[in-house]
Amino acid sequence: MPKPILLAIDDDTSVLEAVVQDLRAHYGQQYRIVRAASGGAALDICTQLKERKETIALFLSDQRMPGMSGVDFLQQALAIYPDAKRVLLTAYADTEAAIRAINAAKIHYYLNKPWDPPEEKLYPVLDDLLQAWKQGYKAPYEGIRVIGVRWSARDHAVRDFLSRNRIPFQWLNPEQSSEAVELLREKGIDDARLPVVLFGDGTALVQPTTTDLANKVGLRTQAQEEFYDVVIVGAGPAGLAAGVYGASEGLKTLLVEASAPGGQAGSSSRIENYLGFPDGLSGEELGKRAFLQANRLGVEFLTQRVTDVRTENQYHVVQMADGQEVTCRVCVIATGVSYCKLEVPGADRLAGAGVYYGAAQSEAQACRNETVYLVGGANSAGQAAMHFARHAAQVHMLVRGDSLEKSMSKYLIDQIAATPNITVETCTEVVGVSGSSNLEEIVLCTPRGEERRATSSLFIFIGAAPKTDWLPDGVLRDSKGFVLAGHDVKTKGNGAWTLDREPYLLETSVPGIFVAGDVRYNSVKRCASAVGEGSIAIQFVHQYLATL
Repeated sequence: MPKPILLAIDDDTSVLEAVVQDLRAHYGQQYRIVRAASGGAALDICTQLKERKETIALFLSDQRMPGMSGVDFLQQALAIYPDAKRVLLTAYADTEAAIRAINAAKIHYYLNKPWDPPEEKLYPVLDDLLQAWKQGYKAPYEGIRVIGVRWSARDHAVRDFLSRNRIPFQWLNPEQSSEAVELLREKGIDDARLPVVLFGDGTALVQPTTTDLANKVGLRTQAQEEFYDVVIVGAGPAGLAAGVYGASEGLKTLLVEASAPGGQAGSSSRIENYLGFPDGLSGEELGKRAFLQANRLGVEFLTQRVTDVRTENQYHVVQMADGQEVTCRVCVIATGVSYCKLEVPGADRLAGAGVYYGAAQSEAQACRNETVYLVGGANSAGQAAMHFARHAAQVHMLVRGDSLEKSMSKYLIDQIAATPNITVETCTEVVGVSGSSNLEEIVLCTPRGEERRATSSLFIFIGAAPKTDWLPDGVLRDSKGFVLAGHDVKTKGNGAWTLDREPYLLETSVPGIFVAGDVRYNSVKRCASAVGEGSIAIQFVHQYLATL
């Protein structure tokens, strides 16, 4: 961010040089010192700086200058930079001019020449003025801006991607922000093409894909090598653990993730039963720590979506959505699960426009002082309810079962019961959603009968749908898509395993392709369990590599 400016004006070059030297000696670390040899030149400088959106904190102008006096300059500068502090340099004989300046140019102070020593006669005055200026100054935001409307699936996808990758940004809604309208006008972008992402370097992305965003913010989307010992697909707890152990044990490891490190667990607002963290931690923080640890140990991360894996002569070729391919000795599938879709009328049409799957972190702020509804009774729903309760006026948990005891940890049940703005509604299901451009109403089936509730936010935390549609037919799955491994390959695979040896515990029906975490058939759907499977998968990888 450019430093605020102190602008000195004097037609006497020797005096101007002395002023600049004194200002630079005392204020050069915090401010940029700019000079002008006349009032007219100073006004030109002000206009140019204003066009570049730079900030002037203080004017220090001589009074007696040909063409334009200091009072006249400060009076005109007031219209360009009204918040800047204004100081007039005068001779002893110019007291009358100084009084006129106070009235006409609204100067904040006048100083008599000479000002030696500056430590006594210059700096104390300017220090006080600049301190007062700082208190009312708000530095212009120079980070990433997302301009979009709240009820847009594309806008939600952009904000969710940036949030989950821990990339700070400012969200501006043109329906509520004149600044957003002005920024779009300056860029010549039609508001029908939202969302727009603006960057500090002046560039913009219009309706960007996640790959566009990843490239722009510095995430790697192209693999550095063509061959790896291990390629891990998915950077949830299982994938990150496999990466940490693989790289720490000397394997050249590539970890590919389509969205952000942390997986579904990364969206959890608070995990309080994870070993070693007595005060709990967010899923985002867990993902961040694991990512940094894996990166330090040498894991290469790739922000890409994997579309296929095929086997050629005991090697596995992993293909990305953009067509690039990498080859590996071993592939570990750790893609985890996503929340199941709500199969009711209107849900697909309003997805991302009031109906959300997960999304507690990216949408909670937008729900401030509103009434929100959550569907689900497992830990993820409970953690989200506690997070939303800090922002929303009311949080309603809709639970199909008759209680939370069968599906939620006791510590969460107790916290929810002690939170006054959370209401748990059991034996209740959503049977319909409606709205024109965004969610406006939900229809519930309750023990009292059908009820309609007005709301603009419905968050879904139900079921576990494995992310395995991209896998080839040779990697066997159950009827729901969960990947078979180890003994299950032999007992449920209908003779698919043909090698003389037994499959390793986490090995799939394709030798050399392993699976870990929630995506595995019959796995324990807990964060700690996924971490454990990811770590022990590498032990079986070593055993497999020893047979090649």
